[in-house]
Amino acid sequence: MISEIEKSNEVAGCTSCAKTPQYQQDFPIEWEGDHYVSRREMVKFLTLGSFLLALANWATAIAKGMIRKDSSAVVRLGPASDLAQNGAMLFRYPTPQDPCIAVRTQEGALVAYSQVCTHLSCAVVYDKSADQLVCPCHRGVFSVDRGAPVAGPPTRPLAKVKIEQRGDHIFATGLEV
Repeated sequence: MISEIEKSNEVAGCTSCAKTPQYQQDFPIEWEGDHYVSRREMVKFLTLGSFLLALANWATAIAKGMIRKDSSAVVRLGPASDLAQNGAMLFRYPTPQDPCIAVRTQEGALVAYSQVCTHLSCAVVYDKSADQLVCPCHRGVFSVDRGAPVAGPPTRPLAKVKIEQRGDHIFATGLEV
């Protein structure tokens, strides 16, 4: 007595199919062409990929260090009389894409910092009542004297800009590193 499977296989012209299970007939796989990745091959691939990512990261850091912004330029900010005591002035230094803020403190000292918050790059503003630089995005607070973070999420100080007062004019002369 011939089973139903064998009859269907004979009709289809497959003589070796009678011995194979139904799931293999429904989903035929060419076993010679099927390549499994061994653990060794996977570890080689991951090691090589990690090495290439680290190399790209180092190359980016080196290239960034080689292409420095020209901070040796002297830029005139404006008359010192425009910057009253406990007042602030916005300017761009060393390039037109770098916003900065100059503040004349309550003591009369003149300080300037990058206006870019060290947390998520929002623009910091001067709060006269508290005599602090404040980032409105995440409530970061920086001291006016040193540019160091006082409260909030920022952990690094603001980049300091060297400024000089020559007569009645204020000049940005460089960046402090």
